[in-house]
Amino acid sequence: MPVKAELDKLTVVLGNNGINFKISDGQGCHLGDLRIGRGSVVWMKGKTTEKYGKKIPMKKFMEMLDQA
Repeated sequence: MPVKAELDKLTVVLGNNGINFKISDGQGCHLGDLRIGRGSVVWMKGKTTEKYGKKIPMKKFMEMLDQA
C-alpha cells in the first residue's frame, strides 16, 4: 500500500542509527534503500546491504545537492 506524507513542518533528530528510506519507482518496484545518518548518506541499490552500499560523507553530499 503506497504511503504519502507531507513533511514540510517535520523535524527529525537523527540518532546513532540514522533514518532509513525504502525507495520505489512509480509502479512500486523497489529500487533500493537510503540511510541518512549524522555524518554520512548510504545508498544501497536493489537488495544491497549497507556493507556494500555507496557511502558519501555528509559534507560531500551537501556539496552535490548545491551543484544540482
